[in-house]
Formats: sequence, structure tokens, C-alpha cells
Amino acid sequence: MGFVHLLKLCVGAESVEDLAGWQEQNAANWPRGCAIHVTRMWPKREGEILAGGSLYWVIKGAILCRQRLVGLERVERGDGISRCALVLDREIVRTEAAARRPFQGWRYLAPAEAPQDLARGRPADDLLPPELAQALAEIGLR
Repeated sequence: MGFVHLLKLCVGAESVEDLAGWQEQNAANWPRGCAIHVTRMWPKREGEILAGGSLYWVIKGAILCRQRLVGLERVERGDGISRCALVLDREIVRTEAAARRPFQGWRYLAPAEAPQDLARGRPADDLLPPELAQALAEIGLR
């Protein structure tokens, strides 16, 4: 059995730094070394996700980073709706920018379609303004 990734919009974040900052602010509420993102639907391909998948974050119209998925947990908030907590490794790995149109919820992402990680010494797919990087990604030049 192979693995598959998830793709999700990072609503409210303007940058990877915003995502990292929000996760840092909430770290005391989560298991040590993990971040949690709660979503309504439970993935049907749970085994494939947990076999090596990551959550790829779409920020301002482009995939910019990912976090390794380490677990799924059921969450009840007293409203009768069962939700899924995506348990993530706290390390945020920056990726090459890859344009994505808005969508609701999350989507599966095949490993062959996932953008490459940036080299560790390269903290951002930088030197280009985000709007230009997104435009280049949309036409397949980035």
C-alpha cells in the first residue's frame, strides 16, 4: 500500500510565518511535539494518509509548506457533531510554490503531484513577491 497526502486551505494566514506563529500560540493546548488541525470530515483513506502522508497548506492561492501527518483523532465538542483532528508534526517544511484555486474542506494529493520541499538552508521560496511566485506557478514556470 502506498501513501497519499492531504491538501487544505490555510484560512486566515497571510504567510508561512503566520501559520507558524498561530501554531506556536496554541502549542500549550496540544500534545508535545504536535500541532492539531480540526476538520469536519474523517478521511476515508486513513491508512494511506498515515503511511507517510503530509498535510500540504495552501496559503494565499499557492501550496507553500507541509507538515507530516502523524495521527487522526476523533473530536467531540458537545454539539453532537463528530470531527477529525489532524495530528501534525510541529515541523513546517517549506515547499516550492504551486498554485491552487480555492476549494472547501480538504482534498487528497497524490505524491507525484506534490511540490518538492525546499532545501533546508533555503527558508523560503523567496526573492520573488508572493503574487509573482503565484502567477509563475499558475502558468507552470515555477
